[in-house]
Amino acid sequence: MRTRTIVAIAWTFLYSGPAWSQTVQGRVFDESGRPVAGAIVTVFKEGSTIQESGYSDASGHFLVSSSFDGLRVRVRRPGYVDSIVPSASASSITLKAADAQALSDSLTASAHAAHVSWDSPEHKANFVSQCHYCHQIGNALTRAPKDQDTWKLTIDRMQGYGALISYSDESSFRETLARSFDGKPIPFHQKHVVSPETFGAKITEWQMGEPDSFMHDAEIHPNGKIYAVDMSKDKIYELDRKTNRIVAYDLPPSELPLGGMFSGAFRPLGTFAAHHGPHSIQVGPDGKLWTTNSLAAEIMSFDPVTHAFKVYPVPDAIYPHTLRFDQKGRIWFTVALSNKVGRFDPASGEFKILKLDSHGLFRLMSDLLLPTILKVSGWFPQKNLHVSLSHHKATGEGHRILNLPYGIDVNPVDGSIWFSKLYGGFIGRVDPETLEVREWSSPLGGPRRLRFAKDGTLWVPSFETSSLLRISTSTLKYKIYKLPLLNETEYETPYALGVHPVTQDVWITSNLSDRIFRFVPATEKFITYESPTRVTYMRDVLFDSDGTICTTNSNMPAYAIEGGRQKVFCLKP
Repeated sequence: MRTRTIVAIAWTFLYSGPAWSQTVQGRVFDESGRPVAGAIVTVFKEGSTIQESGYSDASGHFLVSSSFDGLRVRVRRPGYVDSIVPSASASSITLKAADAQALSDSLTASAHAAHVSWDSPEHKANFVSQCHYCHQIGNALTRAPKDQDTWKLTIDRMQGYGALISYSDESSFRETLARSFDGKPIPFHQKHVVSPETFGAKITEWQMGEPDSFMHDAEIHPNGKIYAVDMSKDKIYELDRKTNRIVAYDLPPSELPLGGMFSGAFRPLGTFAAHHGPHSIQVGPDGKLWTTNSLAAEIMSFDPVTHAFKVYPVPDAIYPHTLRFDQKGRIWFTVALSNKVGRFDPASGEFKILKLDSHGLFRLMSDLLLPTILKVSGWFPQKNLHVSLSHHKATGEGHRILNLPYGIDVNPVDGSIWFSKLYGGFIGRVDPETLEVREWSSPLGGPRRLRFAKDGTLWVPSFETSSLLRISTSTLKYKIYKLPLLNETEYETPYALGVHPVTQDVWITSNLSDRIFRFVPATEKFITYESPTRVTYMRDVLFDSDGTICTTNSNMPAYAIEGGRQKVFCLKP
C-alpha cells in the first residue's frame, strides 16, 4: 500500500492536469526558406514525463494543444538537426541540415540493420527471427562497436533469455556484427513519405516504469483508464489520462522462486526480476482485468475497483502467452512453450488444455523434454543450464525445434478460435464446442499476433517477411501486402496488429523504423505515422471509443528508448 500511495502522490503533484490548455502553433522551414512537411512537433515541459506531438502540413504549419504551461517545443524531421525552442518562439522554426555523422546517428534502426552484411541468407533469416523479437537491433545502444568476444557475451545472454540459435548461427552473428557495427557513419538512403492523413493527428506519450522495467501489453478499460503490465517488476500500472495520474499495483506474493518456472535462466537486463511475469492483459465481461502470467503459468484477475488479485494456476503448461475472450465469456489463450492452446471459464474455474500437433521429431522432443529441462536447470539458479540441455544446437535446428503458439483471436462470425505458431509457421483453428483442431502452413513465415475483422477476415503480421497477410477463413484464400519500407534494402519486423472496430482499418506495429502503419482495406493503401520517440517496440494495439489508437512502447531494455523509459503511446487520427 505504501508503494502505491507514494507513486500516486508524486504523479498527482507533478501532473494533475490544469483546467486550461494552450495551443502551440507555427511553421517549419528549411534553411532555404521552403516549408517542411511531416516534421514531428513535440511539446513538453522540462522534467515532465509526458509529451504531446503533432505533424506539420504541406505548408509547414503545425498546431499542437497542450494541458501544460512553461512549454518547450522540439521539431524533428529526418535529414535535419532537431530544433528545441521555448513555445513563445515557435511561430517560425528553421531546421538545419545534419552533417554525415549526425545524420547517421539519427537514422532508424532499420537503416543500420540493413547495413549489416551477411554471409548467407539463412544466417540473416535466423538473425531476424531470433534477435529482433523483443527489441530493436540497430539503435544507438545495440549498434555500439564491439569486438567478437564482447558480442559473444551479448549473444550468450540472449540465449539465456530464449534465443534459439545453432553453433553456425552463433559464429556468424558475432563475426558479422563485430564487422558491420564499426561506429562509422552510414549513408542516408531513406525516403520518408509524408502521408497527408497525418496532418491534424495528435500523439500523447506517458513514460512509465523504471529503467529495467519490461512493460508488455496494455488494455483500455471501460472506465477510460489504461492498465499496463510490467513483466519484469510484477506490477500493474493504472493510467488516468484525464489527470495524468499513474498508480502502480504490486502483484501478490508467490511461492515460486525469482524467475518463476525459469529460475535457472540468467536474468537478462532485469526481465526475470519477477515471480509471476504478467504478459498479456484483457478486460473481461465482468469488468475485471485478466492477465497471463507467463513465468508462473497462471491466469490472474485484477479488480480495478477493489484492487484485489486472484490467481489461477494453469495445469500442465509452460509460458501462457496471449489471451482473448469469446462470446460466452471464456478465456482462450496460447501456451507458447508447451505447444498448446488453453480455455478457461472464469465462472466455473475450469481449464481445458488442448495439445497441438508437434509437426516433426525435433519439435516432439521439445514438447516432451522441456518440462524436465526447466526443472533440472532450476536446481542451478541463473546458470543457463537449459541452453546446454536443449537439443537445438546439437541438431543444428535452432529455433525450428519449437512451434511456439503465439497469437490468438476469436472469429466474430462463427466463434471459432484461430491461432498462430510463430516458429512453426502454422495457422490453426479450434472448434470452441467440439475442440477439434486443424492446422495449415502459413503462406508467410513468422505469423505473430493475428486479429479478426468483423466480417471474419483474418489479418496476420508476418514478422519474418515485412508483410501483412489477409486470409479468408471460409475459403483459406489469401493476399499478401508488403509493408512500406524506408528503403528497398531495409526490412520491418511487424509484431502485432489491431482492426479498428468502426472503420475496420488495420493498424500495424512495425517495430524497426519508429513508425506505426494504418492499412485501409477498401483502397489497399498504407498510411504511415512516424513516432516522436526513437527506439520503439510496440505491442498489442488498443482502440478507445473516441477513435484513439493506443499501444505500449516496450523495447527491452527500457533504457535504450529515447528518454530512458517505456511508454504508453496514444494517437488520435
